[in-house]
Amino acid sequence: MKYIGLALLLIGAPACATPTVTTLANTDKTVIGQPIIAPEHPTVITTMLIFPPGDKTAVHKHPWPHYGYMLEGVLTVTNTETGKSFEVKPGEFLVEMQNTAHFGENRGTVPVKMLIVDTVPAGVASNSVAVP
Repeated sequence: MKYIGLALLLIGAPACATPTVTTLANTDKTVIGQPIIAPEHPTVITTMLIFPPGDKTAVHKHPWPHYGYMLEGVLTVTNTETGKSFEVKPGEFLVEMQNTAHFGENRGTVPVKMLIVDTVPAGVASNSVAVP
């Protein structure tokens, strides 16, 4: 009798949903075509970048891989070595340039909200180096 109850329970059980998997990025290069060079045995640091309209970062470099997924707003990134700019929009994944001076700014009317993932050597607390 207990097997009949189990069979009825399984028959009435809802099917498991199959997750949707969407590849956001598949690359071995940064946004400017550099090979991605990660430290050996890195520490992963995940942060949320939020800044209001009109805000702008200082000119800086990332010595190690710096990735971002744009959730809200539009971030304009300017490579100060070439003068070229590009925008990162919601739903886009960014593989940031390494060891290249640049800055980001929110030229829009809504806050920028971006999930950041850094891979750094053990013991390093930040992946941004200010450029004088």
